[in-house]
Amino acid sequence: MSRRRAHIAMVGVPAISHVLPSLEIIRELVSRGHRVTYANAPVVADPITATGAELVPFTTMLPVADNNWPDDPIAAMELFLDDAISVLEQVRPVYDRDPADLYLYDIGGYAGRALAEAQGRPAVQLSPTFVGWEGFEEEVGSGLWQLPGADAYRAKFARWLDGCGASTTDVDAFPGKPSRALALIPRAMQPHAHRVDTDTVTFVGPCLVPLEEKESWVRPSGAERVLLISLGSAYTHQPEFYRQCLAAFGDLPGWHVVLQIGKRTDPQELGEIPRNVEVHSWVPQRAILAQADAFITHAGMGSSNEGLLAGVPMIAVPQGTDQFMNADRLVELGVARRIDTEQATAEVLRVALDELVTDPEVARRSTSLRAEVLAEGGTGRAADLIEDMLD
Repeated sequence: MSRRRAHIAMVGVPAISHVLPSLEIIRELVSRGHRVTYANAPVVADPITATGAELVPFTTMLPVADNNWPDDPIAAMELFLDDAISVLEQVRPVYDRDPADLYLYDIGGYAGRALAEAQGRPAVQLSPTFVGWEGFEEEVGSGLWQLPGADAYRAKFARWLDGCGASTTDVDAFPGKPSRALALIPRAMQPHAHRVDTDTVTFVGPCLVPLEEKESWVRPSGAERVLLISLGSAYTHQPEFYRQCLAAFGDLPGWHVVLQIGKRTDPQELGEIPRNVEVHSWVPQRAILAQADAFITHAGMGSSNEGLLAGVPMIAVPQGTDQFMNADRLVELGVARRIDTEQATAEVLRVALDELVTDPEVARRSTSLRAEVLAEGGTGRAADLIEDMLD
């Protein structure tokens, strides 16, 4: 039981990659005796309520069902803004009747920060990806604001901030400069980490579910080495890439291969499956990584974190969004090779795997980084820091 039972509210977005990273923090806060409410769309209700949190449902306009996000970055940002405006209107009556002692919010959960500031309550951003750094606006944002539609977007954002009760009305500071943030990633994955304001941001590392028996995987007795191949959950319809992997690693002496292809790829598209390969639409990734010797990944932040925690070398094949930056960062850390999809031929993939697993420096760096990530504290430290803000 915690020193003081409090009402803690989380305001999120219904993209599963934004929900999963903080669930163990929510579960831990509930286990410490806090009442936790979680505002999100019903589509992600099951994993949220499984933590013991109470769902505060809202309707979202984000295209999470079909993953049909606009290519134009300003249009994508406006989607999040319009959703936040709508979400605040939906959840504000709930929290005006039942205000939280402290608000947690996802990086895309602008309504959470606006609500906290309007009520004069403390707020903590939970970031599932990298955070801004000193000079970020000049180095990254300046080009973004030159794109068509940027001025209209910024004007809409400013009008909303002026009218919603938020005390932070700067359209650059509100989304990018939280008053307090926990970064749920390893500090090693943060670009320009030395320029992050550590007075407001704390890197606690991944906050993951403990490995359980129900998510077990048995390494075949004859497998000398294990390779896991997964492009995550959103960019999985890549049958040609999977065929190249089968050509590269099928019947490779001593290797057992686990290939996750997602729900949108028919196994029949892959042709004959070699004897040393098992193909699934979904796999218990962390359970396999705990026994794996290498990992081919899309370099999503979640998968990158899991690869680092497992201490396995990686081949990064980025597919979209922040994955290209993540892939480059893994290379800089000395634990990965980056191969873009169009260059991912069987020969290139096989050479990269051989180079990774035979390089002693890659093995040393993988082991060292795993220890660094574990030392950041994860779920327990995150919950401690959140509770400190209740004092």
